[in-house]
Amino acid sequence: MSSYKELLAQREKLEKQIEEAKSREYAEVLNEIKQKMADYGISLSELGGGRAPKGAKASRPRAGVAPKYRDPESGSTWSGRGKPPRWIAGLDREKFLIQK
Repeated sequence: MSSYKELLAQREKLEKQIEEAKSREYAEVLNEIKQKMADYGISLSELGGGRAPKGAKASRPRAGVAPKYRDPESGSTWSGRGKPPRWIAGLDREKFLIQK
């Protein structure tokens, strides 16, 4: 039966072998990917998955939400999402519904 110290030594040796194999294979895989990207004209932006820089906005615009309520006096509208505007806050919303 192996001792604790012998097992730790074996683990260190295996971890070193794992790192070496990973480094060797990484370079091969990276070269394959680069070659295929060149062969097929694939750009980095097509691959996606990259992270946007800090503070960057989302690349796709958000779709607007259609208004659901209208103030008859001012013509202001509200989608029903978020904090209600003053003209509808605390009132019965049924009478402000936009008829479709």
